[in-house]
Amino acid sequence: MSGFEADNNGVSISVAADHKTVADFEVSKKPKRNKFAFACSILASLASILLGCDIGVMSGAIIYIKDDLKISDVQVEILVGILNLYCLIGAYTAGRTSDWIGRRYTIIVAAAIFFVGALLMGFATNYAFLMVGRFVAGIGVGFALLIAPVYTAEVSPASSRGFLNSFPEVFINIGLLLGYVSNYAFSKLRLDLGWRVMLGAGAIPSIFLAIGILTMPESPRWLIMQGRLGEAKTVLDKTSDTKEEARGRLSDIKAAAGIPEDCIDDFVQVQKQTHGEGVWKELFLHPTPVVKHVLICTVGIHFFQQAIGLDSVVLYSPRIFEKAGITSSDHKLLATVAVGLSKTIFILVATFLLDKIGRRPLLLISSGGMVVILATLGFSLTIIGHSDNKITWAIGLCITMVLSSVAVFSIGMGPIAWVYSTEIFPLRLRAQGASIGVAVNRVTSGVISMSFISLYEAITIGEAFFLYAGVALVAFFFFFTFLPETQGKTLEEMEGLFGKLVGRREETQKLKRKRKMNEANHQIQLGNNLTTDRQC
Repeated sequence: MSGFEADNNGVSISVAADHKTVADFEVSKKPKRNKFAFACSILASLASILLGCDIGVMSGAIIYIKDDLKISDVQVEILVGILNLYCLIGAYTAGRTSDWIGRRYTIIVAAAIFFVGALLMGFATNYAFLMVGRFVAGIGVGFALLIAPVYTAEVSPASSRGFLNSFPEVFINIGLLLGYVSNYAFSKLRLDLGWRVMLGAGAIPSIFLAIGILTMPESPRWLIMQGRLGEAKTVLDKTSDTKEEARGRLSDIKAAAGIPEDCIDDFVQVQKQTHGEGVWKELFLHPTPVVKHVLICTVGIHFFQQAIGLDSVVLYSPRIFEKAGITSSDHKLLATVAVGLSKTIFILVATFLLDKIGRRPLLLISSGGMVVILATLGFSLTIIGHSDNKITWAIGLCITMVLSSVAVFSIGMGPIAWVYSTEIFPLRLRAQGASIGVAVNRVTSGVISMSFISLYEAITIGEAFFLYAGVALVAFFFFFTFLPETQGKTLEEMEGLFGKLVGRREETQKLKRKRKMNEANHQIQLGNNLTTDRQC
């Protein structure tokens, strides 16, 4: 049969004789990865490598800093953890800066600041000088932690936003692994030189980051907020899976920015943004039920990501391995490389699961797994601590649980905190809202990393991990109660998922029905266009 006619609400749809059917014009339910969006996300996420490098390098360098500068355990805790508090300044400033000069140039600012901080740490002559370098580097890390997820969320199509927006966490882990490897490589240098080279080498990634960022476009959402519709349309066409999706994204962002739907000019005058003034009032003083729910989810997911104590495992893994019976510095550093490798492998696995399984299931699996792993780690360390003899099975169990903890964390809680918190805020609140998440994340991380040694000396190292296991259990119930699934939703559809704890399933089903109706209408329109072409 050469063709057929189908009637759809009185509209005749003729199918061409060259065997094309309406199905040929259907929007693919599983579109191919958008290569341009992929490249932009990779470049933006390189900013996150700065934090990973710092954490990885400092975990090993601190062994030699302590011996060289003769500092106490309290000074070690402060030096390791204070960068997280300095991040607050960077994160707060980055939210306003990114609304002012754009997401792209804010990443360049982050790279420049971290470059200076790394050099200062590398040339530090004493503890006070080293703390100045940590301050500057911390501001740069704060910039990077805020802006990389925001840019990636705004440039990604809905079909692969989870995959692409997990890249910042991927590069944190890659930076962590690079830091561990450089520690081992430079550990053979003399005592006063090795740790300085370790810290100073962190300036190298920031150079490549700044150069790479110059090749990527500005965020389409920021461009629209500036009235630069022509440029935004070009970026959306390149970063969307289909032309229809690009038009839909453009329409949604224009509506969120208060620009009329029928406005097609390349440049329009928009109300001058206040670069954050007024946004804080909407977030804290007069939040709607939706904004309030979004804030609870953002604060909660970032708090629990750090409060379960994973930073204690990562930053103090040499001490944990020492408690487990590994006394050689070389062996401890090699063991930390294994930690970094495990963390990196499983974060890569998570990137492919986010848009297939969803955010919520992975969060529940990850937090539930952390309860078991942290409790088992606490048990093995308690057994080792109470025995005068070397217990091989307990040492093996301890090392296995350390590696398992970073793996299970990386498959859920690690990347999803950044993905989730940047995709759920409305456009007008996104930069400042994301900065709140970064602030909570870094404060909690700072408290955990600056108190771990004092905590396990006050109780025991085993009991410290039992405490973290209890926090992970609370995290599981928080995620189960408050966090709706956001998989596959556009950034502009998120508002319907928040504001109520009851009825989320119905709202999700409503969004699915709406999407199916839009796809059906799109197919009808394609059929009509095909009929017109044949008549012509």
